[in-house]
Amino acid sequence: MRQMFTAGTAVALIAAAAVPGAAQTRPAGSQVAAAQPITAAERQQGQQISQELIQQFGGAWTGPQVPYVTRVARTIAVQSGLSASPSDFTVTVLDSPVDNAFATPGGYIYVTRGLLALMNDEAELAGVLGHEVGHVAARHSQSRQRTATRNSILGVLGQVIVGAVAGDGQLGQFLNRGISTGAQLATLGYSRGQETQADQLGVRYLNGARLDTDALSSMLASLAAQNSLNGQISGQTRSVPAFASTHPEPQARVRTALNDATKVGGTQYPRNRDAFLTAIDGLMYGDNPRQGVIQGREFLHPDLRIAFTAPQGFSMSNGTQAVSITGGNVQAQFTTRAFTGNLDSYARAALGDLLGQNGQVPQTAAQRTTVNGTPAAYLTVRATADNRQLDVTIFAYQTAPDRAFHFAILAPAGQGIGGASTLVQSFRTLTAAQAAQIKPRYVRVVTVRANDTVQSLAGRMAFDEYKVERFLVLNGLASNAAVRAGDRVKIVTY
Repeated sequence: MRQMFTAGTAVALIAAAAVPGAAQTRPAGSQVAAAQPITAAERQQGQQISQELIQQFGGAWTGPQVPYVTRVARTIAVQSGLSASPSDFTVTVLDSPVDNAFATPGGYIYVTRGLLALMNDEAELAGVLGHEVGHVAARHSQSRQRTATRNSILGVLGQVIVGAVAGDGQLGQFLNRGISTGAQLATLGYSRGQETQADQLGVRYLNGARLDTDALSSMLASLAAQNSLNGQISGQTRSVPAFASTHPEPQARVRTALNDATKVGGTQYPRNRDAFLTAIDGLMYGDNPRQGVIQGREFLHPDLRIAFTAPQGFSMSNGTQAVSITGGNVQAQFTTRAFTGNLDSYARAALGDLLGQNGQVPQTAAQRTTVNGTPAAYLTVRATADNRQLDVTIFAYQTAPDRAFHFAILAPAGQGIGGASTLVQSFRTLTAAQAAQIKPRYVRVVTVRANDTVQSLAGRMAFDEYKVERFLVLNGLASNAAVRAGDRVKIVTY
């Protein structure tokens, strides 16, 4: 969440619009048919949504890793047949900690720095991007890009509230799935067959680029391990990374990709590990403090000098225009809007944003209070959807003469803000000293020394817990793995 909110988690695996005559994938081990070339209409589609996608993921990362990633992405993309010219592919590294990559029509390829940090060699990078280009080459989706561009966090909530007031049942569907980022809403659209086909294409593109075809399998294994660790850390076993949250179960995808690599061949090709590690050394890891950071149950924004704490058992994700918070039967998001100095007017306007043109904001004034020394105002209205009633609450805070923030909260009717009471009471401002303590983390590539062990290297990780587990997953190592003198490994430090 940036000053006016660009960040964190957002849209996921996005493919091109379907067109007649799309390429067909042949059985494993055979020569793959080339895709039909990029059309002028597809280039226009990709260009139209590019800036919005980049904004949804916190903007473009401009670090020294970009030229290397661009070269690898173009090398793998030309294997698809979409174009023989590397310059026809536009590659963007996204400033997001989320593990994600996607491609859109017209030769646009995206990968987050979060996913880059999890990779361990050039072949894994190429395999992931080959999978995404494969979706585009096979023309797997007719409307994926439209879904992506309209599903910003604030937009999703606004749409469903409008639906509730209009009685079209959208809010009931929304409550069944909870407040989601664009990634969670868009990810599950691919069929099992389409995901398998994209994996197969990724393996074949690796073979064509003369990179180890086992790499997609090992990357999928790392994603599954990261997902498992995320669940262990948060206590929520259902959290799924965007790239891996498709219909085939992740471990099954690992096995299938490994089997496909054996059939295709190419396992003798290099992985170019040293080149990759050299390129990503110094890459920012995790949340960018300029967008706010999530540390455990706390959201902290050093630039805006604000913070709040999610209740025990709730989950948070830092999104494009808001922070999404979900737990039990309560769903909320934290965001901002224009503020003219009147907190009552601000709260009513924020509610109006959700209700839309068809909604009616009550004429009663917002109730006033103070939270940890900060002036606050709140109001609640009742909405109905699918024969279900719920309370919609705006809880707003004024932190400066020209700045305010608010939570939008959904809870079953009669519960007000329900289990979010501790959430709204946790909002606080940060002192300059507290804000200065929030520092970015970075991936550092180090050479293993003679006396180093997994435990000693993990001890250097800039985390308070799960240091060994984080080190193992970051480096794609098994739980019983050992390190050898001379090896190069990744750690995360300040």
